[in-house]
Amino acid sequence: MMRSGEHRIAGSMRTPNFELELLPDDAGWDFSGLRILRLSAGAQHTFDTMEHEVIVLPQSGSATVSVDGELFELEGRDGVFAGVSDFVYAPRDSRVTIKSTSGGRFALPSAHARRRLPARHQAAANTPVELRGAGDCSRQLVNFCTPDTFEADRIIAVEAYVPHGNWATFPPHKHDVEADGETALEEIYYYEIADGPAGPGMCYQRVYASDERPIDVLAEVRTGDVVLIPHGWHGPSMAVPGYHAYFLNVMAGAGAERAWKICEDPSHAWVRDTWTDEPVDPRLPLPGFDAANVGANEDWGR
Repeated sequence: MMRSGEHRIAGSMRTPNFELELLPDDAGWDFSGLRILRLSAGAQHTFDTMEHEVIVLPQSGSATVSVDGELFELEGRDGVFAGVSDFVYAPRDSRVTIKSTSGGRFALPSAHARRRLPARHQAAANTPVELRGAGDCSRQLVNFCTPDTFEADRIIAVEAYVPHGNWATFPPHKHDVEADGETALEEIYYYEIADGPAGPGMCYQRVYASDERPIDVLAEVRTGDVVLIPHGWHGPSMAVPGYHAYFLNVMAGAGAERAWKICEDPSHAWVRDTWTDEPVDPRLPLPGFDAANVGANEDWGR
């Protein structure tokens, strides 16, 4: 039988303090977590990170963040489709207070951490934007917390943008075993879909088994939905015509090395060879993103 709960509907993970609260125990795994905090104008929220390292990433709005009394100003953004945001990293065993003068929504991706690193702020201008794939398999990644872009203990987190009509994360890939060229990572997909003139949009997510561990997801996802990927091939993430898609990926695993190494499904990897002379979708980068800070991926993303 398939594990239950891989696709979780917006609102099903609401708690008294959070619009979405998904900790490792809630997901049935050990490391990756995500919370979404909504603050009204002038409100604040305080929490202890305990054994988790936590990132404070504005989805909309700005804030002042205190980490054990050290203050950081988050400029934030108007929304996830408005551009890159700055963020604050809070280490394990710290107390965090988020206060927003004008109100906003804040993603709090997290991971069970072994080391306690310093609290830090990273400006949006220092976060690289990367274009991956080609043609209708093109997408845009904001690599704000990868092993190559930001020091952390376990957490890896990126934002992905898929222009309407495109198929992202194709060929499908996996990262569910520790092996040569692959790392075992639990992954969360948190979605926001651009609205259309007549209302909310949607997209689709596919996950299927790579070995004897069953998993079978073909989900219609909407803003606020989450897809959990404990193992298996995942992809494509399909943005339907008319609606750009955004997803926040949160990953962490038990490996000694903090790395994001993947293995592609050999049944579909041949598709990559058809991209040799095909350009990246000319709609990328999306409006609001500084083209001067955008680079093309030279590794598995192309």
